[in-house]
Amino acid sequence: MPAVYGVTEDPFSSAAVAFSLLGLRALYFVLPGVLEKLRHLNHGLGVILGFIGFKLLLHWAHGIWPAIPEIPTLASLGVIIVVLTTVATTSLHADRRDAQRATSSRSAG
Repeated sequence: MPAVYGVTEDPFSSAAVAFSLLGLRALYFVLPGVLEKLRHLNHGLGVILGFIGFKLLLHWAHGIWPAIPEIPTLASLGVIIVVLTTVATTSLHADRRDAQRATSSRSAG
């Protein structure tokens, strides 16, 4: 919570962070099952965190040099959705492929 006040003094933002943490606590019990199915999630989250870092760097540089562009919020949301969709698709495809290989090796053996 103290980090939120470093960014904004808006009390609604602080309340939103508090409620999001409560929601994350509930999702903690769902996470182990999801992580088994989404094996590429760590790579996707790394890409998203790298993108966010790049966006923050551009935002900082735009404050100093106005000619440097900023990435719009909707574009950021689009990147996040595309990365998560790609990660979910490739993970589920890899799980299906491994299940088919296991089935075919059992029937051949």
